[in-house]
Amino acid sequence: MATRHSVAQLSRRAAGTTTATVSSPSLSLRLSKNTALQTRSFATPAPPVSQNAAGSKGPTAMVFLNMGGPSTVNEVGDFLSRLFADGDLIPLGRLQNYLGPLISKRRTPKIQKQYAEIGGGSPIRKWSEYQNEETCKILDRISPETAPHKPYVAFRYADPLTEEMYNKLLADGFGNGKGGRAVAFTQYPQYSCSTTGSSLNELWKWRQRLEGKAGPGAIQWSVIDRWPVHPGLVEAFASNIEKTLAEYPEDRRSQVVLLFSAHSLPMTVVNRGDPYPAEVAATVYAVMQRLKFANPYRLCWQSQVGPQPWLGPQTQTSVEEYISKGQKDLVLIPIAFTSDHIETLFELDKEVIGESGHEDTVKRVESLNGNPIFIDALANLAKSHLDSGIACSYQMGLRCPGCKSERCTESKKFFAGSENAFAV
Repeated sequence: MATRHSVAQLSRRAAGTTTATVSSPSLSLRLSKNTALQTRSFATPAPPVSQNAAGSKGPTAMVFLNMGGPSTVNEVGDFLSRLFADGDLIPLGRLQNYLGPLISKRRTPKIQKQYAEIGGGSPIRKWSEYQNEETCKILDRISPETAPHKPYVAFRYADPLTEEMYNKLLADGFGNGKGGRAVAFTQYPQYSCSTTGSSLNELWKWRQRLEGKAGPGAIQWSVIDRWPVHPGLVEAFASNIEKTLAEYPEDRRSQVVLLFSAHSLPMTVVNRGDPYPAEVAATVYAVMQRLKFANPYRLCWQSQVGPQPWLGPQTQTSVEEYISKGQKDLVLIPIAFTSDHIETLFELDKEVIGESGHEDTVKRVESLNGNPIFIDALANLAKSHLDSGIACSYQMGLRCPGCKSERCTESKKFFAGSENAFAV
């Protein structure tokens, strides 16, 4: 690990992740396509990797990390069992192994009904595979030296799990003495120890189990661990907001309140020093700057689970309170999600909006999904990362002040390098 990147190299990461532009040769063409782009057939399985790559630094595996979701109603139980077993996401202390299965079993019938109402499963796998495949197509063109780029998805709580993804990498010709590079690309734009951190801890665990003693022939990993104010991300959100605002009469448009909604965190995680609330706020502020602060706005939080205190105010309560005060023109923006899943399709659409009594004036901005601006942003962000040669962001190496996790310590040492892991 001593040969990993210096502090000076890592500190230059800002230039690589904040100056990438949205434009690409294909953008104008893809922007002109109709909405069929977002509903056409999704990604097909990637062919096996060939080590005889055209690019001098290829092939490159692009591994999209995300929470995942059950693709069918029958997968809900296993999904919840894994979710409530993860102390990084839902910390239950010494009772994790007892309370986790108990809570997941009790919640399974209710959550199954919710997934049934949104079509029988989560679309997050389809969107993740589609987004990654489209990103790799662009990368093959704009970064030929690192081509071919092969798309993989690693979910934390649903298929394909991290273990499955890693075994597929090995089967496709990465590692096993052959080396090869892989980029762990989080699809949580704002870093949290409970989301990106948990996924990276899981990736590190399976790397150690499957390649722990592989030496120089192991897969060479780097990480895109956060991108809360990337210009392409900001532009994609802003353009979707403008489309939704255009649905209101012009004389009311500037008085519409924008409610940015992000997944909440237990206050135990927030008080430990998790950077997520600050990074979500940074995204919100960057989007409002792009919109020239033309509307009043607030940031609220959704998806609280259990009786312990969570970060607020809650999204549904905020909507109810504004309506009670006479403010009925409200736009919800899922600011921490990169595709539709149960938090948007059920919680926001059916619970928050559906139960508001004002479905004609309370609206939700479309999720990023197959937005061509967003796909270009993913590709440009990945290219900037590949060009930079850095292992991860400079912030990745710093533990939270209240962190007690030894797995987090070892994971940061691995991805950032021992010389760039702080407070370990």
